[in-house]
Amino acid sequence: MILVSSCLCGEKCKYNGGDNYSETVMAYCKDKEVVPICPEVMGGLSIPRSPAEIIGGTAKDVLEGRAKVISKDHKDITSAFIKGAKEVLEIIKGNKVEEAILKANSPSCGKGMIYDGSFSAKLIEGNGLTAQVLLDVGIKVRTEKDLK
Repeated sequence: MILVSSCLCGEKCKYNGGDNYSETVMAYCKDKEVVPICPEVMGGLSIPRSPAEIIGGTAKDVLEGRAKVISKDHKDITSAFIKGAKEVLEIIKGNKVEEAILKANSPSCGKGMIYDGSFSAKLIEGNGLTAQVLLDVGIKVRTEKDLK
């Protein structure tokens, strides 16, 4: 079983109501059991919604209470991101999840690089919340960029 960001599967769950459909991801997943996930929607956020970034650190900092997830319209939506990450962890309980293919740079799904919190498209080293919690329990996490 592979967890895949729903937006990469073509689901219109991106913050602006669009998707990030990836033929590369779909080709990779062709003969595999795929479970699409959108931690932001699973955490209770709407479609569309204001874009969000981690302010003051990375997912580790958010999980330890030192940083927050803030929307571009200045709302603290940290609890929704944490809830979504926990919902994803519930999916893997009792299932043999081999890996996750998640959306690069996302404050939920980014692995290795995320936006810096300035809403200026600047990247910093770090992971999104869901990517971090999956890595913390030993799930292999990659992004669509890793498949190219």
